Parts: sequence; C-alpha cells; structure tokens
Amino acid sequence: MDVSIASLTFSHHCQNSNLGIGESSPRISWRFSDTTKNWTQASYEIELTSISGVPKNFVVSSEESVLVPWPEDEANLKSREQAQVRVRATGIDGTTTPWSESVNVEAGLLKREDWTAKMVAGERKVNENGSLRPTLFTKSFHIDKPIKKARLYITAYGVYEASINGEKIGDEVLAPGWTSYKHRLTYQTHDVTSLLQRGENGIGVEVADGWYCGRLGFNGGKRFIYGDRLAVLAQLEIEFEAGEMATVGSDETWVSGVGPRISSEIYDGETYDASLESSRGDERWSAVEVLDFPNVPLLAPEGPPIRKVQAIKPKKIFRSPSNKLVVDFGQNLVGWVRLHVSGSRGHKITLTHTEVLEHGEAATRPLRDCKAVDTLILSGSPITWEPKFTFHGFRYVQVDDWPSRTGSPNLEDLEAVVIHTDMERTGWFECSEPQVNKLHENITWGMRGNFVGIPTDCPQRDERLGWTGDIQVFAPTANYLYDTSGMLSSWLKDLALEQVEDFKGVVPQVVPNVIDPILNTPQAVWGDVAVITPWTMYSSFGDIDFLKNQYNSMTSWVSSVPRAKDSLLWDPNTHQLGDWLDPSAPPEEPANGKTDPHFIANTYLAYITSLLATISKLLEKSEKEQEKYSKEATDLKEEFRNNYITPSGRLAPDTMTSLSLAINFHLFSTPNQSTAAGSRLASLARASRFRIATGFAGTPLVCPALTQTGHEQIAYRMLLEKRCPSWLYTVSMGATTMWERWDSMLPDGTINPGSMTSFNHYALGAVGEWLHSTVGGISQDSSSIGWKVIRFAPIPGGTITWAKTSHLGPYGLITCEWKIEGRSLKMKVGVPPNSKGVVKLPGQEQVIEVGSGKYEYVCEWEEDKEWPPKAILDPFSQLQEGDGEL
Repeated sequence: MDVSIASLTFSHHCQNSNLGIGESSPRISWRFSDTTKNWTQASYEIELTSISGVPKNFVVSSEESVLVPWPEDEANLKSREQAQVRVRATGIDGTTTPWSESVNVEAGLLKREDWTAKMVAGERKVNENGSLRPTLFTKSFHIDKPIKKARLYITAYGVYEASINGEKIGDEVLAPGWTSYKHRLTYQTHDVTSLLQRGENGIGVEVADGWYCGRLGFNGGKRFIYGDRLAVLAQLEIEFEAGEMATVGSDETWVSGVGPRISSEIYDGETYDASLESSRGDERWSAVEVLDFPNVPLLAPEGPPIRKVQAIKPKKIFRSPSNKLVVDFGQNLVGWVRLHVSGSRGHKITLTHTEVLEHGEAATRPLRDCKAVDTLILSGSPITWEPKFTFHGFRYVQVDDWPSRTGSPNLEDLEAVVIHTDMERTGWFECSEPQVNKLHENITWGMRGNFVGIPTDCPQRDERLGWTGDIQVFAPTANYLYDTSGMLSSWLKDLALEQVEDFKGVVPQVVPNVIDPILNTPQAVWGDVAVITPWTMYSSFGDIDFLKNQYNSMTSWVSSVPRAKDSLLWDPNTHQLGDWLDPSAPPEEPANGKTDPHFIANTYLAYITSLLATISKLLEKSEKEQEKYSKEATDLKEEFRNNYITPSGRLAPDTMTSLSLAINFHLFSTPNQSTAAGSRLASLARASRFRIATGFAGTPLVCPALTQTGHEQIAYRMLLEKRCPSWLYTVSMGATTMWERWDSMLPDGTINPGSMTSFNHYALGAVGEWLHSTVGGISQDSSSIGWKVIRFAPIPGGTITWAKTSHLGPYGLITCEWKIEGRSLKMKVGVPPNSKGVVKLPGQEQVIEVGSGKYEYVCEWEEDKEWPPKAILDPFSQLQEGDGEL
C-alpha cells in the first residue's frame, strides 16, 4: 500500500483551525496514513502559495515531519495575510507520496497597531445576587458594494456571543475562554463573509460575567477579580471585490442595552425571561462608554475553543421519594440542558443540576456555595431554549414546575448539551474486562468535563479552578487520550507569568490564580508542575519549545523552594498538601495521610532537579548552569538516601506512596534496594487486601512501581479489586466519571461527609497511563521523544485475556492488540510511516526492532500459577465475607 499524507497542521492548531493564528511563521507538521513497511522519509517538499498567487516550492533533505520550520523568512505572514500550503514527502527508498490536500492558513492581528476598534462598556446593572446583568451591544451599518471577504476580530471582558443579522457567529461557546486576564487576553477571528448582505446590516454582541467579572473561588469566593465592567472589543473588516476596505469597529457610535437574560453566572446558573424577547424599540438602547484599550497583550488562541460536542437524551424521568421530578441523563457530564417547551406567559421552570442522588433525591450538598440552577420564564409561545453563559457538572436534573398536565416533561422535551475544549481525540483502549473498560471510559469522561478552557479540578461546585497538582499527575494520561498541546501550551504560559511576575517564583496552586495569595505557599507536587508538565508535553508532542518557553519558570520554581538549614532538602517546617486524599485521611483533613508529606516533597525535589539537569543540557545552557543542576541532583539524591533509605532498601516512611515514588523516581542506589522495595510494596498491597492506599501523589505510580519490580500480578489484582477504596469500587457504585475521593460515595449510597466531595475529578484516573502502556502495550521507547520510536510491550495479567489500544501520534496511528488463545498469545502491532517500533513479546527477553508497517506475532503462553495472589489477612480482624478474594 502506498504511503500518503493524512493531515497537515500548523504549530499546535487543530486541523481546519487555521484562521486568525497568532504566528507569522507557523511550524508545519504532517501525519502519514497507511502502514507501508519500513518507510522512512528522506526529504520533503513544501509548496507555498502566498498572496501573490504564485506557488513557491521548497525541497528540504530531512527526516523531520513534525513541527518543521516555515520555509523562509520572506514568506512570513503579516497580519491578515493568507497562504496555501501543501506538502509531499520522499522516502529513502525513492518513493514519493502524492501531494497532500492544500490547507489554508491565515494570520490574525499580530500587532497592537492593527487594532482600530475601542473597548466599549454598557451601563452597569447589578442584580440582587451581586452579579451583573448581561449586556447587549449593537451597531447598524450599510453595505452597497459586492463583498469579497469579511473577518471579525473580537474579544470581551466577560464571555460573549456575537451575531450578524441575527445569525450566530461561529460555533464556539464561552468565548474568549479563561486566561490570566491580568497578563493575557485572547481574541477570536471569524470568517463572516456569508453573513453579510447588500443593504442594511447589524452586528450584535451579548456579554455576561463569565470568569472576568463573575464570582470565583470557594468559601464564598470573590467577584470582579479582573474588573467590574462588561465590555466588548470588536473589529469587523470588510474587503470588497474592487479591493476597497471598510471597518466597523466598536466605538462610541455603538449602543448597549439589556435583553431577556436576567443573570448568568458560572456557578449559580442562568435566568432567562422569554417574555422580554420582543423588542421595545429605540428606548431599549443607550450610549456606550469607551474604556481604555486593554493594557495586556491581545493574543490569538493557541488551542481549540470550547464547543458543544454532543447531545444526550434522558435515560429516564422519575419522581423522587419527596415527589420531586428528576431527569437522569445516564452520564455525569459538563454542559447544560436544552428545553423544548410551551406554557403560559410568566410561568417559571427551574432546573437544579446535581451529579448524584442521595436517598433518591438530587444531592446538592456537594455543590457547597454553588446554586447550579437555570431558570426559564415562559412567554406564552413555544420555545427551544438553552443557557449561553454558564455550565454545570451533572447527571441528574431536578425539574420544578414543568408546564404540563402531569407536571412532567416527555423524554423528547429535554436533552443534555455536552461542552469541552474541542481537542482532537487521539487515544483509545479496551480489554476483555467490561468493568476495566468502564473505568477507562470514566477516565475519558472525567477529562472531557474538566478541560473547559483550562484543566480544572472539578466542574460542578464553587471551585472549577486550574489546580496545578491535578494536571501534573494526569497529563501523561491526558496527552494519550487527546491532543492537549495547544490548550496546555497556553495554560503553561499563564502559569509562568503568574508565578514569576506575581509570586516571586512560587507556583500558584491554581492557575489562573483567584484564591487568596496567603494560601499560595510553596507546595511540592503542585508547584512541581512547572518542571514536570513541560517535560511531559515535550515527550508527548516532540516540541522543544515547551522546554524553552518554560525554562525560566522551571528554574524560578526550583530556586524558590524553601530549604532546610545547611541542606538541599525541603524545610521541614513548611506546610505540605502531601499525598492529598490518601484514603486513610479523615474526611475534613485530606492532607493528613499516612506518608510524611516532606518525604513526598523531597522525592519530587530530587526528581525535578534531575529533570532540570537533563533539560539544561538539552537546551545547551552554559556549562556552569548544567554542572550546577547536575551536582544538585546528585547531592539531593545522596542526602535523600541518607535521610530516608536503609542499606537494605527499607524506607521511612514505609507506605505504598513512599515506595512507589522512590521506585519510579530512581532514588535507590542499587538494584538490590529497588528489588527489595518492590517486594515490600507487594507485601503492603497484600496486607491491604489489594485495596488502594494512595492519594494524588502515589496513585499514578503504584501500578508502574509494582510492574517495574516484577510484581505485575499484584498490580492487576489491585486494578481488579472492587471493594472500597479501589478503582473498580467507583465503577461498581455506578460511577460514570472519576471521583475526587475513593469514597466520595459510601457503600450504603450516602455521600462522604467531607465538605469537599466531587464526583468528577480526573486525578485518580492517572492510572490510565498504566492501562495504555502495560495492559494495552503502547508506550514510548526510552530513547524516544514525540513518539518517534514506539515500544510495544504488553504485560498481560489478572483475568484480562485480550486488550487493544491505539494512539494517534504525531506520525500517524499506532496500534497494538493481543489475545490469549489457549497456550498461545497472538499480538498485532501497527507502526506509522517515518517512525520505528521496538517489540517485546510477553515472557521473552528478545527485543525486535521494526520499521513502519503492520506485524503479527505468536508466542507461547503459560498462565501464572500464582494468580490470583493471596492477601495477607489478620486472623483477629473483623473481615467482611470475601475480603482479599477476587
């Protein structure tokens, strides 16, 4: 089969998302389709057609096909300029691919002086709850010439939706998204050519609180963190067929008013009065106020926008024990409900969104100080309605006062609208165990619901913040499942700006930071995101700019870590969050786990310093700087060992988390010590009756640590455990996303008494990386960056008899599947063109190196006679029936 180019993209923009990019010389990447054997690129040819219309070709001898440089400086894009690009590649065997499809790329407004529009605000109207009433902005204008093309460049203080001649512009929601508004504000570019008409036209923009003005944070939160005016900056540029240009920009000639949307907030929901939809004429509008132009950079987005991605019909509608009407959508999701309804004028319907039921009722306690209520007031006419400027995390919706004879809607009257940052899906997994498949599905749904503009902790309560520790542990799993490169690249820039400019090198615990600065003390695991996550991104996507852009952030963080006197280790008098939500921690003391938090901090410090030594060499920093971090890494390990490791490899403290961290971070000085630590970890797992005993810090690493030290069956046994706390306990309790706590819901169906209880938190789903690499069999070779060399090395275990996984990497689709049939194991792998594979069959020492292509293998298989492993039981404890059994 011939090799062909499947897709062509620019920088970290998704395919077909190349309008209004913020780079003048975007890097170019292409993926290959087909799996021709042993095909490696020797050269590529880029054809670039710029504004002149004359194609120019560039031939480059290179194996690179990921993020290759823009072909020449003279062809750099200026603001508003378009180019058309296509590419073909020639292999070392002399074969040449067909030309790729031509792809258009267009620059946005790259310089401040490109903006002629003004930031305008309407009259400030405050609701009883303190929120601002959403503001409408509008401008009428006349067109009397044939139009060639038109672009709208737009952003807002708040979240906005724009329209021309009554038609919504674009398909994104909650624009411009959430950035660190004190440092950066993004704008969007839209092709609005088809929306304009000869004669009279009108542009309208509605702006609501969003993250800019709205209440954010727990314990009541704060309003107006970034500003207290809803405002819009819009610049409509029209090019006519004759070559003339016209601009309709927001300025003092625009007018503002209010509409049917009474209030709309992230936490508390939206109220809409449909009876106010009819126009009231000119008295509805008043003059706008021109504000100062934003004093922060206006930037084009690096990643995809938030979009509606799916609609879900209800599974059932029922009455609760207290006779409340409850709708079950069957899936904990993030978004809102769309209604199709009619009723008398002034009739009010309320929707209360919750993730779970307790005692058969919609459980609102986990929402804390968050109402999550949408209200629709009817006009007397049929209406299809959904909120615009809020979102909720929910599976269940309590519907009050539905206008029908029974007081109940039909199933077809409602649907849930799912939203998230519209990243490209790149990872899949399934196996023979249905509950493990459900676990993986829950991991994926948990990620979707918490990637809404930024990587958040949870999507439902009075929080929804960019907690740094959560994404630090989850990023390897996230990067396999979706192309996070653009979204997380932007978020990491916010992290660096706030860390360096606002907190003197200390990484805020949430980014963008909206919590009290007094809470932002240096925290290991959370602050270590500054070093670990850029490395994870570089490893996943092969872009060294992740390291270059974040290097100052990395060094600033390491320098800001408070040290003990005459020591490189953490100051033991600092507060640490430690192994957050260790299942042994009391409900109201989630940091009070079994493992000494300063032990955890020091394992991470040794690890990030070692990473920084590697990164400084990779970036060719000065010899002095390289030597500094190399020496620090060596000295830290030595000091760590002297403090925490016995000569035989025992640790103080002696916990699942401590052992998992020390094994994965290579902190033991000899192989015998690592082996002993692995054996001890396995013993602790047996003694726990295979229940998990780790929190946020230890959970991602416990299965990898057991596998690395030859105890993969113990890891499988922990994976398959169903009693609390365990991964499959949540599945057995009907979870459809990952939970914040192992016991967010107790076995009797009551909710954990802790005030901090979410049913959609991705951190404990970091086991996904182990499912992909060990169960599925796909990971990167230790020598590889950006999936150039793929390691196929499944390690079967437990009761799983087959598995398959795939990953759409930078070069193309990677596949691996295996199946046990009697005394044989059959395995198939797929390696995309221009990459290589390393295959290790289960139970065999031989490593097979392959080029691109599809390969099938068969090897002998012998069941592990030690399965299932036996628990270490205390004969005097009050064991439940079946404890320690599978």
